[in-house]
Amino acid sequence: MNDMKPQLWNRNFIQCCISYFLMSFAFYMLMPTMPVYLVEELGIDVSRVGLALSSYTIGLLCIRPFSGYLVDSISRKPLYLFAFLMFSTLFLGYLFAMTVMAVMAVRFVQGGFMGLTSVSGNTIAIDVIPSKRRGEGMGFYGLMLNLSMSLAPLAAVSLYDMRGFPALVIVAMVIAFIGVGSVLLIRYPRREKAVRPPLSLDRFVLIKALPFVPSYLLSAVPYGMIVSFVVLYGKEIDIANPGYFFIFMAIGVGIARLISGKLIDRGKVHLVSIVSLISLSCAFVIFSTFHNETVFFVSALVIGISFGISIPAFQYLFVNVAPHNMRGTATSTYLTSFDLGVGIGMLSAGYISSSISLAAAYLTGAGCCLLALFTYLWLAKPSYEKNKP
Repeated sequence: MNDMKPQLWNRNFIQCCISYFLMSFAFYMLMPTMPVYLVEELGIDVSRVGLALSSYTIGLLCIRPFSGYLVDSISRKPLYLFAFLMFSTLFLGYLFAMTVMAVMAVRFVQGGFMGLTSVSGNTIAIDVIPSKRRGEGMGFYGLMLNLSMSLAPLAAVSLYDMRGFPALVIVAMVIAFIGVGSVLLIRYPRREKAVRPPLSLDRFVLIKALPFVPSYLLSAVPYGMIVSFVVLYGKEIDIANPGYFFIFMAIGVGIARLISGKLIDRGKVHLVSIVSLISLSCAFVIFSTFHNETVFFVSALVIGISFGISIPAFQYLFVNVAPHNMRGTATSTYLTSFDLGVGIGMLSAGYISSSISLAAAYLTGAGCCLLALFTYLWLAKPSYEKNKP
């Protein structure tokens, strides 16, 4: 009996996965359609689109350090519900935002509530996952984000073409509110407040996890480039249906999550992380160099597998060096690193593409992955071995 694995797919974990998927799906429906809407319908200059898209990242980064402290200090489920409800309601703002500044304001505020929602949701998910299956559980939970980021753009583009931007926003809002309903079904007990020092840096940042930040941030830079500009890149190199990139990427993520979590739980976290960073470096070099449909879609599959392996591995590192009462801070530090990398990727891809080309931007992304590998071997791996439980 002692050798039996604890149950992973219980009611709470399933609802955590559903709510996370719906939140992410609703938000990422706007990612590929917002540039088209801003340029074609609001008449906004293309040079300002990247700024409008990345404004939500600024909102995320403003709230993330404080969200970790809030999640660790007060009851997590009520906080999750409040943040998710506000995030969902803010979709209405897009129906009334008619200038680039108004769009930026809505995305900034929604980004802040998205940051609070994701930190509280991630922390609750970690709490309900059995410790012996934490790597596997975080892998499947993270899969919800990757699948939503891959599948939402496909659904959004079709809906936008058929019904326009207002209908798209309303559908996204309905999906988000269904996610709020899913949160209500999570059975999560109230926690006793942890005694924390009145003023300390670890209220906002997990100090032990800082050596993991450079590597994770660098690996997230090409992710931001992919999510925001891959369809435009596909059109530049004459790919017939560049939106299918997200399907192949989602398949890759799904394949990775079936195996990576189990390897992490068996103590192979460093092997998983190193292999994924090497794979990402190679994939982006090929993706940026060879311009044909076969390379385009095979690269999507490999990139999906690589990110599907690396993201839960890094989350495992951040969470595993944190005590129970600081998991919110650990999750906040982990997500802040990713969001900052994605934001840098969006802005840098726009700048490099206007100065040189998108191919050059993705080659730069390959360099970021290679640098992430070096910082992992130099900083992250030794630090984890020193601080792991």
